[in-house]
Amino acid sequence: MTPPLRQPWRGSPAGIRVLVRVSPRSAREGVEGLVETAQGGALAVRVRAVAEKGEANRAVEKVIAAWIGVGRRSVAVSAGGRSRLKTVEIVGEPAALAALIETRAGKLR
Repeated sequence: MTPPLRQPWRGSPAGIRVLVRVSPRSAREGVEGLVETAQGGALAVRVRAVAEKGEANRAVEKVIAAWIGVGRRSVAVSAGGRSRLKTVEIVGEPAALAALIETRAGKLR
């Protein structure tokens, strides 16, 4: 039996940080589920955009915002801008955001 994944989100002073593993140039966009990475659990996100000139980063922000139902300006890639593994900062009430992400992630399993 495999151990459960560690949750990919953590509280931060401004809201919540989410670890994301991105697949650019995908046929479809969306949050696919939870995956294990060297840094722990991460949300698997697919985007159609190519990984050039920040296009994939902007697409990730858009997909995450739509997935949890917050404004696009509330979501920003804060680390890993040139990597498949990114940290995404979501501004808002940490407890409410964590509950919302927990609910959405539970539907992916």
